[in-house]
Amino acid sequence: MITGLDHVVVLTGDINAASAAYQTLFARAPAWQNSGDGADRVLFTLDNTTLELMGPSGDGANADRIRSVLAAQGEGLASICFRTSDIAKMHRRLDRLTLKPDVIADVESRDAISGAVLSWKRTRAATDATRGVRMFFLERDKERPLSVRTTPGSITALDHVVVSTSDPERAAALYGARLGLDMALDRSHPDWGRLMFFRCGDLIVEVTHRPGKETDTSQDKLQDKLQDKLQDKLQDKLQDRLRGLCWRVTDIDATHARLFQAGVDVSEVRTGRKPGTRVMTVRNGTCGVPTLLVQPSAGKPD
Repeated sequence: MITGLDHVVVLTGDINAASAAYQTLFARAPAWQNSGDGADRVLFTLDNTTLELMGPSGDGANADRIRSVLAAQGEGLASICFRTSDIAKMHRRLDRLTLKPDVIADVESRDAISGAVLSWKRTRAATDATRGVRMFFLERDKERPLSVRTTPGSITALDHVVVSTSDPERAAALYGARLGLDMALDRSHPDWGRLMFFRCGDLIVEVTHRPGKETDTSQDKLQDKLQDKLQDKLQDKLQDRLRGLCWRVTDIDATHARLFQAGVDVSEVRTGRKPGTRVMTVRNGTCGVPTLLVQPSAGKPD
């Protein structure tokens, strides 16, 4: 019933600076800009999803809520929104699976530059039922305009969104059995922890679990057990959270050169975990979102 990941939302305290930073990262222009309901929004639409920057605007309950989240957590990933072809059926499924969806709302947005209007139907699952990750679901029958590429070496699409979990079994049940995403991989590694990949359209929702390392020192055993119990309680309280994003490029060397020249702090290009891939880390200019860029195997330049 879920057909893809429609968009991810990043909260920022400075919408203009955030927009400029992502224009540099993506080498694409914003595709949509609007203000309303206590928020300014700038959208970048790539080949398979949209990144929505959101910042507080003016007064009101929604603006105050955004400011309080920013004060408590800082800038970063705030929510994900899945796309569905039938919001009524999606709502019934969410309700049957005790994900406590909101009443379906009709939403409209007008682009501040072109004056174009888009409308869609949307619902949201209860955050306490989705293990702390804010999830929306929407149906729309008209595509957003794509962000225009401004220079070579641009970002093409989202490869995967990362969710960290304290309970991999419950997370697997949520994303697989309840939301109906296809599990493509379930693997454990002593250095990486447990990784689960769920297909969502042509990208991946990656769920990770990295338990703390154990110690064998006998004199510390009691302290370790107490610490583990406290850590378990803390993890249960924190539940899951959106961890980061990985974007696709077709020529990672060209992208690296472009970002380095623009003053973005990027790592050296290195071999990825998946055979045939090459990756690099973006260390700034992402509004606090841990960000990786990947060139898939057999990638070709723009």
